[in-house]
Amino acid sequence: MSHASWITPEWPAPGNVHAFFTTRAGGVSEGEYASLNLGMNGGDDPQHVARNRAIVREALPADPFFLAQVHGAVVVDPATAPERPRADAAVTASARSVCVVLTADCMPVFLCNASGTRVGLAHAGWRGMAAGVIENAVAAMNEAPGRVLAWMGPAIGPDAFEVGPEVREAFLSADSQADVAFRAHRPGKYMADLYTLARRRLARAGVASVHGGGFCTYHDRDRFFSYRRVKESGRMGAFIWLE
Repeated sequence: MSHASWITPEWPAPGNVHAFFTTRAGGVSEGEYASLNLGMNGGDDPQHVARNRAIVREALPADPFFLAQVHGAVVVDPATAPERPRADAAVTASARSVCVVLTADCMPVFLCNASGTRVGLAHAGWRGMAAGVIENAVAAMNEAPGRVLAWMGPAIGPDAFEVGPEVREAFLSADSQADVAFRAHRPGKYMADLYTLARRRLARAGVASVHGGGFCTYHDRDRFFSYRRVKESGRMGAFIWLE
């Protein structure tokens, strides 16, 4: 049973596709990690994190398949990958195999196909997105892109994500029209819109059924952790599986 504040994607996914995104609520951690921090790599009490993960496990059909996320573009299948692989996306066709990514400003991109036979998740911060993690995850769906659905989960919003020119150039080098996602802010700095960038990447991969967006992990401090807001931040979890 999921916590009332957790977020369920609003997208036309088949009935056997199950997914949710946790918020800060429902756990036992304290202080800046309050209360449902799922990240083991911060400064939180490991026993609190273990209890938080156990709370989430009660809403899942099996143990989730955690990744060692490195802001890259590698995609794995939980059914065949080693434990905690260095990867930033997971795609599977195995029933009750739970894909998961942890975030605290980066975007979780949920994927499924129209027939409900494959699901996936991508951890898409700007580095991973620029490296092609979204396109790689869509390709790993092994489905005609027009039959792939996507839902963009909570990420840092366009009014909070200040970046340098190197970030803008990383996207413009692959997509000359990506400039629409950057707004000049102050000398040498831009405000970047991850949702616009993700939509462009999904469109370039052939995915037309794109949903979600409109969140801001930085400004909505009651619901979300944010690394940009507090470096010693907790992590939320994105989960998806097939029944």
